[in-house]
Amino acid sequence: MSQEILAVLTQLERERGVSKDILLDSLKVALASAARKQFGLGDNVEVTLDSSTGAIGLKASKEVVRVVQNAEAEISIEEARAQQAGIQVGDKLTFDLETEGLGRIAAQVAKQVILQRVREAERANIYSEFKGREGELITGVVTQVERGNIFVDIGRGEAILPRREQIFREVYKRGDRIRSYILEVREASKGPQVVLSRTHPGLLIRLFEMEVPEIYDAVVEIKGCVREPSGRSKVAVVSHDRDIDPVGACVGTRGSRVQAIVQELRGEKIDIIAWSDDIRTYAGNALSPAKIQHITLHEAEGRMEVLVPDDQLSLAIGKGGQNVRLAAKLLGWKIDLKGESEYRRMIAEKAFHSEAPEAKAAAPQAAAGSDLVNLDVVGEKTAQLLAEHGFPTVESVAQSSPGALCEVPGIGPKRAQLLIDSATAYLKGAPGSAAESVAPGE
Repeated sequence: MSQEILAVLTQLERERGVSKDILLDSLKVALASAARKQFGLGDNVEVTLDSSTGAIGLKASKEVVRVVQNAEAEISIEEARAQQAGIQVGDKLTFDLETEGLGRIAAQVAKQVILQRVREAERANIYSEFKGREGELITGVVTQVERGNIFVDIGRGEAILPRREQIFREVYKRGDRIRSYILEVREASKGPQVVLSRTHPGLLIRLFEMEVPEIYDAVVEIKGCVREPSGRSKVAVVSHDRDIDPVGACVGTRGSRVQAIVQELRGEKIDIIAWSDDIRTYAGNALSPAKIQHITLHEAEGRMEVLVPDDQLSLAIGKGGQNVRLAAKLLGWKIDLKGESEYRRMIAEKAFHSEAPEAKAAAPQAAAGSDLVNLDVVGEKTAQLLAEHGFPTVESVAQSSPGALCEVPGIGPKRAQLLIDSATAYLKGAPGSAAESVAPGE
């Protein structure tokens, strides 16, 4: 019988993943409980169990008294001396109990105690295992769908995919395999509860790690990820190897890598963009596929004004504002998008309301009389725009820096340098010598 008990404990350890030491302690508690019930004893029962041979010993102790008032813990002096001569009142009498004497009811109690301890140990094991796996991907099988919540068999337990963490329009039925992100593991009255998610950005990051070896090997790093599940996502990546294009690595040959992720997410559109430590460059990438003309930063407010050509405004905004909304989340800045015509109109109105009446009347004549129009690379509109932003003369342009001129809407680094070179050449008596074709915003 002893070896049979050890064999059962070994099998339980293997099948249920519960330590043998815990099972032995549980068996001791169960035997003590059964003995108390069978022999009418209290907490004065002691159980010994040899882990190598499986030998079980049961002992009980009672205090020797003249008049018994508590039969569970006391024994009369006459009965005690019948078992051990010379014992005195106040001594403890220890005696063996027969394990074969444990009846069917006592055995049932022992079984319940062991099963309860095994369940508690299993719950503790499951909690410690999955608590350390928060943020990982896991694949399971749908066991049931109840009130919109999906219950998933994950091997050693059951997890829940709440309705709020499900992708819109995804439908699962019993028996379907599902891949999810372990969002949270928490204690509950019925045991540990593993909460899954299909909407968390972490799911997209883990999928990229699976599909793109360069990300898994940390050659390419994901610097930011935002999602509107079932709609669109933006992922910012950077390469730590100058020979590897981070965007190309994520897209894969003919889009094979990103398409595998798109299929897993039921057609969710994914924009992969290059991360940059220059916020203007990063913002331009984040607002792709729209082309950006100029960005003005208001760092104290955490806000940026982004100027785009009129024909790019709807593209920058995106369907239902999705593109600019995701870009703002990715950047962590508030984005004010403005079309070129709207911006020029706003600047003109601001200038008109801020000037004195005499200045307003003289403004058209001043713009027309500016010597900036003598430069081959400057037209009347550009001359007026430069004047509105503090560069009314050729000399003021020649003495400025490319960075200062870049603050003027529509003027990029190349065009700024061209304006400075042209103004400098003009002042030296060689007007227009630096002229070349530069697109707006360059």
